[in-house]
Amino acid sequence: MGHSEEKLKRLLNAVPQGFLIDTPWLASQNIDRKRAHYYIKKGWLVSVTQGLYRRPFAPSDAHDVDSDWKTTVLSMQTLMSYDVHIGGETALGLAGLTHYLTFSGAEDVYLYGNTPSWAKRVQARYTFILRSRKLFKTEKLGLKDAFSDDRERRAVNTEQIPPWEWPLIVSAPERAILEMLKELPKKASFHNIDMIFESLTNLRPSLLQRLLKDCTNIKTKRLFFVFADRHKHAWWKHIDKAGIDLGKGPRALIEGGQIHPAYHISVPKDFLDQEEGGE
Repeated sequence: MGHSEEKLKRLLNAVPQGFLIDTPWLASQNIDRKRAHYYIKKGWLVSVTQGLYRRPFAPSDAHDVDSDWKTTVLSMQTLMSYDVHIGGETALGLAGLTHYLTFSGAEDVYLYGNTPSWAKRVQARYTFILRSRKLFKTEKLGLKDAFSDDRERRAVNTEQIPPWEWPLIVSAPERAILEMLKELPKKASFHNIDMIFESLTNLRPSLLQRLLKDCTNIKTKRLFFVFADRHKHAWWKHIDKAGIDLGKGPRALIEGGQIHPAYHISVPKDFLDQEEGGE
């Protein structure tokens, strides 16, 4: 077998149908742009956007790749080794804790970490919302494998393990709810988070304590306390509130809101009235 055929065989063995690779990955396999264009011409690769390619499905095995963001993220994490994770509302959705579906427009997929530049150029029925990991001092605290209880990235031999068994690194619910609270009020609503919080009955107080102490955003921590006080799940009594820095002074968050009497951050008036009425 010639050198060129060996490169193609390695590519086809490493990249499952429907999965993605980019220019740096090809370069790591000694495949230059000229050869990548040759593979496109022969139908072994499809150009997705500048610098990004997909191994196509066989004609008899068609799939809806435009809505399949999980394959894109698995490709990032496992094939291309980008240090990213799914978080926020998307991670809560994977855990079955969200209540609303998107019926029109693109689905927002929250992606955190060192995202590749092409992530913002992918055109599909989903849109990556790119975020850094600066919300926490310990960047990977509270990450897990969505498909198992593993807390760390598992080593994966892509030629031996089926792609549906690859780890999908996501935020655990304890971290994801804090990431979602950070999006208030522009990309999340009080009502939606209130509905989600009602479902958060099984959070682990030990991990929550560590995350709240590690969180760098005062607004996020105060909002978490607002919702936690409001719902009073069993885990809440195990949180040491005195050990968490909530800053000083009132924080304005929404126009026309009222300052919460305990946590000194603005919340919707009807939200606060409802809380007080339930006490």
